[in-house]
Amino acid sequence: MAITYHLAEDTIDEKDIAALVDWLQTSPRLTKGPLTPIFEEKWSAWWGRKHSVFCNSGSSANLLMFYALLLSGKLKNKKVIVPSAGWPTTITPAIQFGFEPIMCEADKDTFALDVNYLEQLLKIHNPGTVIFVQVLGVPHQHIEQLLDLKRRYSFVLLEDACAAMGASYHGRKVGSFGDMASFSLYFGHQLSTIEGGVVSTDDDELNDFLVMLRSHGWGKDLPVASHEALLKKHHVDNTHNPFIFYEPGFNLRATDLQAFIGLRQLDKMEWLITRRHENHLLYKKFLEGTFVTQTFDAATTVCSIHFCALARDATERDGIASALHDNGVETRLYTAGNLGLHPFWTNRYGVAHFPWADQLYQRGFFLPGKAFSRT
Repeated sequence: MAITYHLAEDTIDEKDIAALVDWLQTSPRLTKGPLTPIFEEKWSAWWGRKHSVFCNSGSSANLLMFYALLLSGKLKNKKVIVPSAGWPTTITPAIQFGFEPIMCEADKDTFALDVNYLEQLLKIHNPGTVIFVQVLGVPHQHIEQLLDLKRRYSFVLLEDACAAMGASYHGRKVGSFGDMASFSLYFGHQLSTIEGGVVSTDDDELNDFLVMLRSHGWGKDLPVASHEALLKKHHVDNTHNPFIFYEPGFNLRATDLQAFIGLRQLDKMEWLITRRHENHLLYKKFLEGTFVTQTFDAATTVCSIHFCALARDATERDGIASALHDNGVETRLYTAGNLGLHPFWTNRYGVAHFPWADQLYQRGFFLPGKAFSRT
């Protein structure tokens, strides 16, 4: 049977396309230009953050977070606690930049970092950084304990909210808890700019590094005061401006075409949150008790990218996946389950088994977060 209910649907609709066509006919600047900072300001205002940097993907957003942190001088060491349940590019920048990643067990409530296991790692390793994932749009239900651990053990907290945009915990939006937070605006996420990512922070210095690293390491996009301070610090001849390169940066820019789409997407954010939260509650109503699902309290707003459930074992899960496919419902196994079982990790650090993360790998499957017919 042809797939009728897709695992992910594009949030860019016909009205967005029509508006984009009209805008394109004005012959605007398509690469990064005046719309990008407008989108960044609107993004920051919606999330209640001071700064936001628009880039070309959520994976690049994580890359920027790690490298900005590395260059900032804020680290007490290069040890970093990473989640066992997440996406590979939550972790891979740490590997690429020479951090020492230490993997943490997932909790049974939201499949995010297990705070009790985390505290054991903090006592043993005293890491400079912890990165956690807001898993699939269900906010971490032990965020107070996590923030208390941050205060007591003095680490930098990075928040991967790539698949959780629009969710909130007790009135506070996901993506506002970390010293830096990453978001992914990929197709099928809560909102989309085709490809795209954002890093948000309240730290002026970290923002300056993010801005430079996104675009070649140059200072042309910095606030005037920040650029003038760098000119003075490095005794650079300003006649070379704007082509003065302060850091070994990348080219991870998004475009104004994407920013145009993003501005329209933000206008639909409240409606998208309502729909995804309603869909999640329906899934939970019908499936809870039959399957293990993520848990959350009444003060939490879920904005899930997919609904995740755990079957009794791998055999039952595979049978469910096959039956769903035969009936036109797209699904996939829990992606990526326990990251400590994948070659990018095992080839470097050996196999990392965890009781609960292993269960996600063996029993988990996804259902469409926004299920409607496309036929």
